[in-house]
Amino acid sequence: MLARTEEILSLARSKTPADRERLLLAVVDLCDVAESAQIMSAPAVQDLLNSIFMSLVVEAERDIRRRLAEKLANVDWAPAALINVLALDDIEIARPIIASSPLLDDQDLVRLLIEATIEHQIEVARRPGLAPPVVSAILQQGEPAVLTALAGNVQTALGPEDMALLVKAARRVAALRSPLVRRPELTDDLALQLYVWVGQALRQALTTRFRLDPVALEAALGQAVGEAHAGAPGADPTADAIVWEQDDEREEMERRLISKLVAAGQLRPGYLLRALREGKLSLFAGALATLGDFPPEMVRRALDGEQPEHLALACAAVNIDRSAFPTILELVRELNGGKPGGGSDGLRRALSAFGPFAPDLAAMAFRRTMTPKAG
Repeated sequence: MLARTEEILSLARSKTPADRERLLLAVVDLCDVAESAQIMSAPAVQDLLNSIFMSLVVEAERDIRRRLAEKLANVDWAPAALINVLALDDIEIARPIIASSPLLDDQDLVRLLIEATIEHQIEVARRPGLAPPVVSAILQQGEPAVLTALAGNVQTALGPEDMALLVKAARRVAALRSPLVRRPELTDDLALQLYVWVGQALRQALTTRFRLDPVALEAALGQAVGEAHAGAPGADPTADAIVWEQDDEREEMERRLISKLVAAGQLRPGYLLRALREGKLSLFAGALATLGDFPPEMVRRALDGEQPEHLALACAAVNIDRSAFPTILELVRELNGGKPGGGSDGLRRALSAFGPFAPDLAAMAFRRTMTPKAG
């Protein structure tokens, strides 16, 4: 082990780019050694880390930064400045640091909520054991996706005021309702408020868990109907109007999320697969339309049609890899009632959309194909 330490110190004295890369890789690999924490605590190594580590990380390749973040996510000896730099890196690099690093204090987490991308903020909200100042910052910002992540974080305790604010937000943010129903801190009074805005399955969960007064329920529903419909005749308080409102809220939340991802430079082709794996077909459609600069109705027609090659053209146009398309098509069909159709033969035809030609030609072909014929 002493020889390994001497090797690292020797590399640190070298100024060549190759040796500097080797130095960072050596430090990453050293984290696998059981005695690494003791070695890292040695004054000579600490001086090394504090004096040159930051410049090495800035110059390092993305994959090396990712490996470094994974190794350092749970240690308490790394330079705090380095941890903060990694926490602000691309989300794939930052995720383990935000989730676990003991070196991120409340002030660091609040700064991430203010300065970082929406995906970074969501990871902060998912971090176990958030302190009240961080919870308060999340609630003050009121970002729907981040609020939803907080509501689902059962490893963070929420106070009565926190729960009241989340239940109030659930009126406009449909995604909040399901995780809030399952929160251990939900009280009878808050459950009654939430009951008005959830669907039938969640209402059953609430009535099973709480002894809700039927008279109070009817009164709350009646009040909600009056407010929602403003005197519209024939409105059903438990059916179409609430469902439509929930759909509108979800679509607005997704539009805001996509806009923030675009502004932060974080809307990339890989996000499409993630949206599908989370069961968010409309988010997938909106993100695909935005990435390809396609009219949303074109993407919708491709999803609902009988020819999966249309969807394949759209995916090829935004640089989705050919190998990922079978998974995308399978997930879309699961979420969209089996459409686009075409079966396995359709998939084979669809794969021809991925080349050999440039993405801009695929985009042109998609627009031409999906434009309704005149007459």
